[in-house]
Amino acid sequence: MLTVAIHLLPHGQDLGLPEPATPHATGMDLRAALPEGEIWTLEPGSRRLVPTGLVLALPTGFEGQVRPRSGLALRHGVTVLNAPGTIDADYRGEVAVVLINHGEAPFEVRRGDRIAQLVVAPATPCAWSPQTDLAALGATQRGEGGYGSTGRS
Repeated sequence: MLTVAIHLLPHGQDLGLPEPATPHATGMDLRAALPEGEIWTLEPGSRRLVPTGLVLALPTGFEGQVRPRSGLALRHGVTVLNAPGTIDADYRGEVAVVLINHGEAPFEVRRGDRIAQLVVAPATPCAWSPQTDLAALGATQRGEGGYGSTGRS
């Protein structure tokens, strides 16, 4: 199991650490670290940066992926705007979530609400190998087929 150093900022102290909702879940819930008693309303079409009160020290070779919660997306049209958001291993600022309301009704965010999921995953570094001849990349069955080129069924 990977161990990740984490710091809870004063406004996130009582919200606990990110944790999965079920024993085999991959994503760990991130909670809104809003001031006590404050409600942020996301009007349809609006977006807001929501603090979590967390600072992470991810090991080199890993990233944090901030992903939407499926229930918020399905029931309210609320999602993570830059999904998945990436937390780099060298970032030491507060983790925050860019929420957007694609729904038809205002959506309220309160302190402690589960607003997104965090997945810690390997991030493989790569080195580019420029090729002067396109054929050097190798032929594939798909070739240059782009969006929708493999069909629907």
